[in-house]
Amino acid sequence: MLNYLESAKKQFSNYKALGEKAIAQMGDEALTWQANEDSNSVTTIIQHLWGNMLSRWTDFLTTDGEKPWRERDAEFESGSISREAIMKKWNEGWECLFLALDSLNEGDLTRTIYIRNEPHLVLEAINRQLTHYAYHVGQIVFLAKMHSKQEWNSLSIPKNKSKGWMPGH
Repeated sequence: MLNYLESAKKQFSNYKALGEKAIAQMGDEALTWQANEDSNSVTTIIQHLWGNMLSRWTDFLTTDGEKPWRERDAEFESGSISREAIMKKWNEGWECLFLALDSLNEGDLTRTIYIRNEPHLVLEAINRQLTHYAYHVGQIVFLAKMHSKQEWNSLSIPKNKSKGWMPGH
């Protein structure tokens, strides 16, 4: 039988790697670009993911996933931040997530936790975060592709290359 936690960790790892491959194709100035005042830059998306990950995954089984110390609105403030600083936040958030997942066992999946005082089974909470992070990584990939200054290195099967395509090529 497939181990759900291992599967979830693999999916989270895949999205982390996808985001990193996209970000690596962006110039530093593109990281803070926003289409308009209501849209988010890659740095803003990463700040939001970081804040969400720290809040949701810190003391995952024992405290509400919306921590009182989280400043969600501040995650969406644009500003100048270096690639190194934003990637540090990126890595801190993912590390917090993986440490929490590594502490769980299959028996924990049916336990109840809370996010904003709303009950969730652990399994539901993991799925909630997996889809949330996939959504934002997709935004990062889209923005990276828009701002690639060189030929885009496809992160999946390139256009018109389906026949004969093999992973890793």
